[in-house]
Amino acid sequence: MLRLLAPLTLVCAAPAAAQRIEAVDRVWAGHDVPFALVVAEERIFVGYYDAARQLSVASRSRKSSGWTYKRLPSKVGWDSHNRIAMAIDTAGQLHVAANMHNDPLVYFRTSSAGDVRTLARVEVMTDRASERSMTYPMFLKNAGGSLIFKYRDGGSGRGREIYNILDGAAWKRLLDAPLVDGEGRRSAYFVGPVSGPDGWFHLSWVWRDTPDAATNHDLSYARSRDLLHWERSDGTPLPLPIRLGDAEVVDPVPVRGGMINNNTPIGFDAAGRPAIAFHKLDAAGNTQVYVARREARAWRIVQASDWKGFRWDFGGPGSLDFRLHVEAPRMDGRMLRVPVARDGKPIDLLLDGATLARNGERPGRTLAGRLAKRIAVPKGMRLNTVEDTSGVAIAWATLPPNRDLPRATAPEPQTLSLVLPPTFVSRRGAPARLAM
Repeated sequence: MLRLLAPLTLVCAAPAAAQRIEAVDRVWAGHDVPFALVVAEERIFVGYYDAARQLSVASRSRKSSGWTYKRLPSKVGWDSHNRIAMAIDTAGQLHVAANMHNDPLVYFRTSSAGDVRTLARVEVMTDRASERSMTYPMFLKNAGGSLIFKYRDGGSGRGREIYNILDGAAWKRLLDAPLVDGEGRRSAYFVGPVSGPDGWFHLSWVWRDTPDAATNHDLSYARSRDLLHWERSDGTPLPLPIRLGDAEVVDPVPVRGGMINNNTPIGFDAAGRPAIAFHKLDAAGNTQVYVARREARAWRIVQASDWKGFRWDFGGPGSLDFRLHVEAPRMDGRMLRVPVARDGKPIDLLLDGATLARNGERPGRTLAGRLAKRIAVPKGMRLNTVEDTSGVAIAWATLPPNRDLPRATAPEPQTLSLVLPPTFVSRRGAPARLAM
């Protein structure tokens, strides 16, 4: 169906050069679960759980604010793991995978390029036997532009990383073996692969022994040019599947050493060298942020924060409300900047880009922080955002994660907003026209 939604009412008048905001739909706000945004040449696609918790996809032209909606036969519960993954292939078909935490495959694809109304469920991607307990779906593209789909097969403490590739209209295994195998004793929790300025795909991960988040250990790394052949940072080939005994361990952080999964992002310095940000306990028992950079002969690890009296003790199963979020290191002038959020406060940690000497910290700025001045966020909720490299973003308010457990009452649905930068233009180069 095609319908127009009224423009979002702003909290305060926006400057002429400010981002433009429009409403997409009303969405589930009972807990944080990642939504998806794809900005293609001609259309924008948004994947989300609507007010009734229904998996939904909305699409609009880059040149108008009329949205086309498709509700899909899958409903989210209270699990914050049930992220939405979405991508466009080389033929223009949209692929959507979502609502899986140790669950059978939930996957949809269009049959008419770019038309969300043609999204239909696909029961099996490559092999039903390895698609019975899936988590962490992710789409990415290799150097040739082919669509890759990866996911964890199995549960926490017993997972394998599986990669598929779209070959024409059919999926097949990219690798004959899983990329990583925990040997039934542990799982690997990945950030990436991230395409670097050096032409390599870079991957960082931690190993976790049980569903208890405190059992993360051993920050690890691998790289690849084609997502087929993997190696250590010194060029030593890695046999597949990668096991803990073969992996390149960047920092042997022990169990209960203060390192958590999904908080080990990879960035790059001015020379294109990979730099991994992560956190662990220092000698005094405080939680600190560290950066590991691959230099000429080895990884160099430096402490980026110098906090006194801050210790994040975490553990147990389920989705945690993170006290510390770490983003990928990035160059900011001559500084290597590490954006973090500590107890909800954005902070920029600064390192000298050449020497990695600590240069202190400063208040950080986030998209959510800027938008919160214009979008009403109910008390107790937070504003979640997903931003595309084009500057287009989506924003919506939710309650924080609740270890994947139901709350006594569900909050009112909130507005999912599309945020367009002042420089946003249509494919033909003319500024997009939006009713405000």
